[in-house]
Amino acid sequence: MRYFLFSCVCLLLLAAPVHAQGNDKSQVSDVLTNFHKAASNADWETYFGLMSDDAIFLGTDASERWDKRFFKGYAAKTRGWTYTPTERHINITPDGTSAWFDELLHNEKYGTSRGTGVLIRTKSGWKISQYNLTFPIPNDLAAGITQQIQVFEARQKMRQK
Repeated sequence: MRYFLFSCVCLLLLAAPVHAQGNDKSQVSDVLTNFHKAASNADWETYFGLMSDDAIFLGTDASERWDKRFFKGYAAKTRGWTYTPTERHINITPDGTSAWFDELLHNEKYGTSRGTGVLIRTKSGWKISQYNLTFPIPNDLAAGITQQIQVFEARQKMRQK
């Protein structure tokens, strides 16, 4: 009987982290879903409430590395934006204090984009610490697109002189 009880306790202890990770993944997914929903509704209180105080948003333009305060100022002037998740992958660190994700998104104007980032566990729940929005470029188009970017950047440098 002792061995049976000991085995049951061991199995419960081994299973606990798996259950916790599954629950954490669900909570992280909910944060990301609510983040996109708030952006779509221009609900900036909710949107920025889902970010950590020191959060960074990396936009699609190379110049867009915005801290939370600056990004709030930018967002306040808009009516929001809609990116609808079509696929999402979430990983949790073994100690359960942070998570990273990647997701494919659809936007009516831009089509497919990709969001990646990091969330941290805080006393008030999971918070987005970094979000990176990119446009994935198909490999067959990459050379042409990157050449266009290089020409654009060279023109920008010339204007700055």
